[in-house]
Parts: sequence; structure tokens; C-alpha cells
Amino acid sequence: MKYNKSQKAQAALEFLTTYGWAFLVILIMIGTLAYFGILSPSKILPNRCNFGTEFTCQDYQISATANTFKIRLKNNVGEAIDVTTLTPSTESTTAFACTTPPTLPISSWKSGEIKELSWTGCNSAAAGLVAGEKGKVLITVKFNTVSSGATYAKESRGEVYSSVI
Repeated sequence: MKYNKSQKAQAALEFLTTYGWAFLVILIMIGTLAYFGILSPSKILPNRCNFGTEFTCQDYQISATANTFKIRLKNNVGEAIDVTTLTPSTESTTAFACTTPPTLPISSWKSGEIKELSWTGCNSAAAGLVAGEKGKVLITVKFNTVSSGATYAKESRGEVYSSVI
């Protein structure tokens, strides 16, 4: 049996064309799923609150309808601390600002004690926090231990990633 070179080339071309169409169908399906939000990882990710070892999140809430941000933190430093600043922010271009922050300074926050911190009058919508979607608020806590004093200031950063209500 003698095969012609053009028959081999035609078989190869048909083989590659079949796989090309299959690949194109797969790309269209993935694009459609992404367009309708089915492949959106932000909807799949769980709510979380991460801080360094100095603090533990007990509870948190981001509210776009009431324009508030609340968090309950536990002091894990191992001794009493004085908190000088608590600064919330977001990753959006518009700064996350609140008209009423928690009362500062927080003096002699005992080890293991839980404090509820609340910001009201926040510009949630302008900062990209929309009700029904997930949002991230970054928090910077500046503190010092009572025994060391204000000259030995420390900083801890955390983030709250949660569904906005």
C-alpha cells in the first residue's frame, strides 16, 4: 500500500481543526460563565478578619445602609496597652472616612479584655462598599504597652473582608 503525502497532511489538518473547534467552544463557555459572575472568586471567598498576633477579632460588621463599621477586638499583647490611633481605610481611590470614630486614646486596655470599636457616619458608598457585595476594610492600630510608655510605640495592621449589609 502506498499513501500519498497529501492524504497524511489532510488527516493532520482535520485532526488539528477538530481540536481547535473544541478549544474555541471551551473558551466561549468560560467567557460566558465569567461574564455572568459565576466564576467570581469574591462571592466564593469566606468572610474573614485577620490581625497580627497582638489582637484577635471577635466579631465585625460593615454596613453600607447605616454607614457604620464595627469591630470587637481582644488584646493578646500579654500586658496592658494604650491605643493612640485606630485608622480604617479601604483599597479604593476615595478614602474611607467616618465622622465619628471610637473615643481615643484607649488607656490601660488589659490583656485578654475585649473592646467594641465603632465608627459611624462613614462614606461607605464613596469608598466602594456596596450593600450585598463583599468589601474589605483595612485597620491600622498604633499602641504602646503601659509599662514601656509612648516612646516605644508599635503598630499592628489588620483587615476585615466581609459581606456588606
